[in-house]
Amino acid sequence: MNDEAHLSAEQSGSEAPSRFPRTHGDAGWPQRDPRTPFARPQEPERLIEATRESAPDPVPAVMGRRADFLAANRGKRAPMPGFVLLVRERADGDPAMRYGITVTKKIGGAVVRNRMKRRFRVLARALLPIHGVAGADHVLIARADGVERDFTKLRQELEKALQKVRRADSQAGAPPFRHRRDRKAKSPASDRREAGQ
Repeated sequence: MNDEAHLSAEQSGSEAPSRFPRTHGDAGWPQRDPRTPFARPQEPERLIEATRESAPDPVPAVMGRRADFLAANRGKRAPMPGFVLLVRERADGDPAMRYGITVTKKIGGAVVRNRMKRRFRVLARALLPIHGVAGADHVLIARADGVERDFTKLRQELEKALQKVRRADSQAGAPPFRHRRDRKAKSPASDRREAGQ
């Protein structure tokens, strides 16, 4: 028992030497007083107070379900040189706008398709809160002409297409847009019956 007390006293008093002496290992670094606290980053200053009047319009939500895209295909169409805009009002009573983007492989490779999607995303977020139809789904379908089209032209075309759709909603009577008809697949037998053979 006496020996154990002697060993513990020896271990606590002796410290192992550090790998590098302080004069060589930490010569280039300034030493900090351990009693002072670390410097903390400053709090950000608010330069402009946000008010309700200056708050930006809400960003439209993104459509994700295939059924929503198929339903929008039965809506109003506004064809433009760079894209086709589909707009269909939802019957759920929700005033939020949603948008979806479709860029097929006919347009180009993955790099080209992603570039088109980025451009459409920026346009939709900028213009839909201002010119979009409340409570509707908006789908942008890319066309091959839109790949090299100037961004300002695409913006003007989207504004024009959204104004056409809004004008069609506000006018009574027949809409100026042709609704896409549901096409039934015809078999060769039905073609012969129609021809009277």
